[in-house]
Parts: sequence; structure tokens; C-alpha cells
Amino acid sequence: MPKTRFQTFDETADPAAAAPRMAALRAELARQNLAGCIVPRADQHQNEYVPASEERLAWLTGFTGSAGTVVVLADKAVLLVDGRYTLQARQQVDEALFAIENIADQRPEAWIEANLPAGGAFAYGPWLHTVSGAEKLAKACTAAGGKLVPADPVTAIWHDRPSPPLGPASLHDLRFAGEAAEAKIERIRAEISKLKADALVVSDPHALAWTFNIRGADVPHTPLVLGFAIISQAGRPAIYVDGRKLNNTVRAALEALAEVRTPEDFTRDLAALGSAHKSVRLDRATAADAINRIVSEAGGHTSNGDDPIALMKAVKNEVEIAGARAAHLRDGVAVTRFLAWLDREAAHGRLTEIEAVEALEDFRAQTGVLKDISFPTISGSGPHGAIVHYRVTNKSNRRIAPGEIFLIDSGAQYEDGTTDITRTVIVGEATAEMRERFTRVLKGHIGIATAIFPDGTTGAQLDSFARAPLWAAGIDFDHGTGHGVGSYLSVHEGPARISRLGATALKRGMILSNEPGYYKTDAYGIRIENLVLTTEGPSVPGAEKTLNAFETLTLVPIDQRLIAPALLSADEAAWLNAYHARVRENLTPLCDSATAAWLADATRPLRQV
Repeated sequence: MPKTRFQTFDETADPAAAAPRMAALRAELARQNLAGCIVPRADQHQNEYVPASEERLAWLTGFTGSAGTVVVLADKAVLLVDGRYTLQARQQVDEALFAIENIADQRPEAWIEANLPAGGAFAYGPWLHTVSGAEKLAKACTAAGGKLVPADPVTAIWHDRPSPPLGPASLHDLRFAGEAAEAKIERIRAEISKLKADALVVSDPHALAWTFNIRGADVPHTPLVLGFAIISQAGRPAIYVDGRKLNNTVRAALEALAEVRTPEDFTRDLAALGSAHKSVRLDRATAADAINRIVSEAGGHTSNGDDPIALMKAVKNEVEIAGARAAHLRDGVAVTRFLAWLDREAAHGRLTEIEAVEALEDFRAQTGVLKDISFPTISGSGPHGAIVHYRVTNKSNRRIAPGEIFLIDSGAQYEDGTTDITRTVIVGEATAEMRERFTRVLKGHIGIATAIFPDGTTGAQLDSFARAPLWAAGIDFDHGTGHGVGSYLSVHEGPARISRLGATALKRGMILSNEPGYYKTDAYGIRIENLVLTTEGPSVPGAEKTLNAFETLTLVPIDQRLIAPALLSADEAAWLNAYHARVRENLTPLCDSATAAWLADATRPLRQV
């Protein structure tokens, strides 16, 4: 198999550098008469994946997860991460420098309130925090007897900071987008009118890409053009991007829609809106506090709330849905070819985690239309599988040994759709405990896949469907059950999700993941993930509410060697058999003979004892 094209395996941060960098940061804090500072993993848009020029948190601490915040004072510091990253953080970070805490148990503002010295000035980057985030920090500082001040001490000491990205922008063709940008802008203007605002600041690059039907290459694995836009009720929109990203074709298409302006023009135009006393809508999830400050200080009025584009983007049109089905069929063949190959190769005990990643990427590349992977592949054998967002490196790479569970979570970016799939397989013989835990995860997965729910149901209301079989055994998983997925955009798309925090009602056309799991520290991890499309539910006699359901898009076998059949109900076993029959029917004509033979065995009907 050739070397991978999209994923590298070098360490992306140097933990040994944390001590001198922390010393330099504390010296800079003292020079600026600051008692401390907060360093989030964020850029000006609150992106999950950020360019190298914005990797402040990894540069300072060595922690490379996609979410985290560090708070630094003169004599102590804390790194706050969510449940996906607690194990990873302890492996990557020097605990002599940073206490590590779960952000669910300790919010940054609570830690600041408890630890900031009275009278201390505490620094935050106005471009790195939302309006509400800045308000919480200010309140915490005041409660501690200190004050919040805008400053960026990390940048002051980051002397070898990479340059901002200049990835080329491209047009997202109508045959993939399904709706012209002009029509989208008119829909957005109607929403701005409903909000009684004069203008909307588009601060989320995903919304920017969707609105103007463009894609880019500014961040890893998500085809974003980093930039902003201002859409007013009247007049032409303005889009703010570095002109070096635009070729003549892209520039001409954008100029037909909007004024194409520079990033430097953005702050001037915000101030102009303020000076004209305009009412400006800001996205509470992605608009930086700096934007609010610029408009407000110039005399304007801002309102913070949901970006109306987010919900429009989340509800896929018929063209995007057809593209998603085509992408998942194509991806299903590639992943199934990989699993058949893995079954042959892993039995020898010589295959490594990195070799598995490279092979899977190559099978996807052989489709001829792979644009990128949708996130760094999680390839965890044995104990590494228990690290929810484990990322294999040359240093951590280990063999996939017989008698171990292997978890691989991966996805692909195709122009017609974004995929995300996790499969957990056994190499050799599974223990009774492995089968019992896997089957409970499968029962939770089926609980979501077969859910029928009325209009208005939120992800939070469905989340327990996935957890109940695990709760019955006194176990759980410390991450959400599902997240939204974009259309050749982010693999993690809001606002919909299936989790305890999922407050958005699920609408037909939304694509989400279904991925319950179980993780035994230092032993193994289990996760079963398919993507599902929210669709019209069944017709139920006497129903008083409109019902919705899920269509499973992902087409790849689930490892039956890890199933304890006696734990499945008759209905659950019937679902699995029907799913496998569908997988076999759709994939077999597209597979080579060896893979087709493997697939026939992998999807044989499950027999309950």
C-alpha cells in the first residue's frame, strides 16, 4: 500500500517545550502587569479545526485535542478538557506544569473566580472568545476582585508562529449544492427581516461557504475559506477574504453576488455600521467579542442569537441528500474492502495502527474522487481504543495484536457528501466481557436507528435511547451520541446533535451520526457509528402528531464475532439482519470477488440461540 496523502503521523506539538514557553509566558504577563491569561483552542471563527497559525494551545501545552482551554496564573495553571480528551491530555501534558480537569466539572470562569488574585488584571483575546464567553470571564474576574482586559500575551512570545493560511478557494458546483447562492442570500435576507435587524455578520466560515457556494483549503480536512461576510436587508452583501485565495473564475463569481473586500476592510465596515447606528445580528456561537466591541463602541446595536444560516445549512436539500447517498455507497465499498483486507492482514499480528490508516485512505483514494479525509483517522488497537479521540503518531504506533479489539473511526470528503464511520472489530477470539459490552453498544445504536419521534423532538430527548442498555449494566460513555454532518463541509456540524445538550429540534433533511460507545481504560474501546438521515416517519393509525424517523446512510458490515446474540431482542436481531441484507445487496455488485466473498460471510443472518 502507498503512503497516505492526507494524514501524517508526526507529533504536532512538543511537550518538552512547554516548560520554557510557560516561563516565557509568565515573564510576559509580569511585563504587562497581568495576573494571568486564558488560552483557548480557537481562532477568530471558533472553528473546531484551526490552521497552524492559531494552534496556541498545542504550542503552549503539547495538548493536540480539538477542544480545550488553559488558564495561566503566576503560580498555577489548569488545562480544562471534555470527556473525550481526559486520557489524551494526561499522556501529552506535563502535569507538573498544568493541573488537568474535566470541563464538565470545572468551568474556566469558576476556576478563575476561585483562583485569580484580588486586584489582578486578567487577559483574554477579544477575537478568540464569543460575546457571551467574554461576559462570563468578566463576571468571574469581577467576583474575584479583579478585572478582565483585552491582551494577547501568547502571540507576543510566539516568535516562530506560522503565517495565516492562503488555501485556494473553489466554486461548489450547483450539481452538488442544489441551490444557487442568489436564492440562499434572498432566504437569509428574509430571516434578517424577521429578526428586525439591519444586517447579519457571517462569522462562521461554514456558513460563508454554504451561502456563497464556495469551498477552500485553509484548515485541515474541512474545505473552508476563512473569512467573513456582512449581509444587509438592502444592498449587496460584502465578503471579506484575502484576495490571494481567489483565482479569476472564483473572484468573478463572487463579484456577481457581493462586494469582494479585504480582511482589513472588515473592521472598518463594522465600525461604519456602528456609526450609522445600525442593528447588527451576531452569531452567539461564532461571533468574536471583538466584533461586538467594534460595532458597539462606534454607536451601533448588536443582538446575539442563533445564526439563521446554521439551520438552513443543516437541512439538506434533495440534491444534497442524493449526493450523501451516493457518497456513502462509494465510501461503503472502500471501507468494506479495507475491512476484508484487515481481516486477512491483522491475523498475522504484524499490522500496525499506522499501516491500517494508510490502507484505508488508499482504498478511499482508489474511488478516484476523494478530496480529503474528513478528520484525522482514529486507529486504536487494544488500550488505545479507550482513548476516545486517539490520534496515532510514529511514537505511539503499536501492533494490532491477536486477542485485541481494534477501533477505527474515519471519514471522507467527497464533493457530493461527507462521511463518518466507526467500526470496532476483533482480531482473533473475543472474551465474553467484550461481547457483552459490544452488544450493549449495538443495542443502543439500534435504539437510535429505529427511533420514531414527533416533530419538535430534540437530540436531548433521544440521547437516552442509546444509553439505556449501557445504564442497565451500570456503565455509560462520556461523549454525545451524535453530531450533525455537513455536505462537503464539516464532519461536526451544528446546530443539531443527539446528546444531553442537544436543544435543537431534529428536522427532516438533517444528517447526524449515531455513535454510542464504551471505553475500558487501558484495555479497549468500542464504538459503532453510522450516519443517519432524518426522514418522514411511518404512518401510524390514529396518530395525532407528525412522525419522523431515521434512514441509515452508512453501508458497512458490523462485526458479528463481537455480538452476544442472546442479549439481543428479536426485533434488534431482525434490524441487524435487515441492515446486513441491505449492505450486501448494495455493495456486492461493486466489490471485487474476494471482497464479495468476505462480505457474504460478514453479513450472514445472525442466529439467536
